[in-house]
Amino acid sequence: MFDERLRAVKERWLDGVARPLHWLAPWQVSLLGLGMGAAAAAALAAQANGLGFLFWFLNRLFDGLDGTLARQRGEKSDLGGYLDILFDFCTYAIIPIGLVWGRPSEAAWLSLAVLLASFYVNAASWIYLAAILEKRHQGQNPRLTSITMPAGIIGGTETIILFTLFILFPAYQLFLFYLLAGLVIITIGQRLLWAIRHL
Repeated sequence: MFDERLRAVKERWLDGVARPLHWLAPWQVSLLGLGMGAAAAAALAAQANGLGFLFWFLNRLFDGLDGTLARQRGEKSDLGGYLDILFDFCTYAIIPIGLVWGRPSEAAWLSLAVLLASFYVNAASWIYLAAILEKRHQGQNPRLTSITMPAGIIGGTETIILFTLFILFPAYQLFLFYLLAGLVIITIGQRLLWAIRHL
């Protein structure tokens, strides 16, 4: 929902942060981000939420820096965009798993299943739609992503906010998992209606 408005702001902020990192290849920054995501999940599984939050923050930082660095070095590529989204999906899966692993219960596992199921369907709702839009050359305005990402109530910004709340407020984990799953389902519905009207 806020991604398009905030993406340019993020790019300006990360521009100065990325410049001292030109000795790194963008794919290496992406890989570092994935490593931070895995470290966050492991820390959360050990109920070290403070450490998990630190690694989560670094994961998000590296996730933003890889694209900025690629543009600065003139190395933006389809492979880079592919790795970026693949590593994002890995992180968005393992963080909730780490949280539930650290505080397991039947209710927690059920909420995790609902959340990840919503992610699964949501991936199809936007990735295939994005592929159709690219095929039809109906991409959005000049953007900082490799492909068109159809908008919805839940995007990258909202996901980051809710994942941060997952980590900082574990006592509300069940509510927050179901909240995000519900918002993702609404987003799926938004894209479905858009597709019915426009495709």
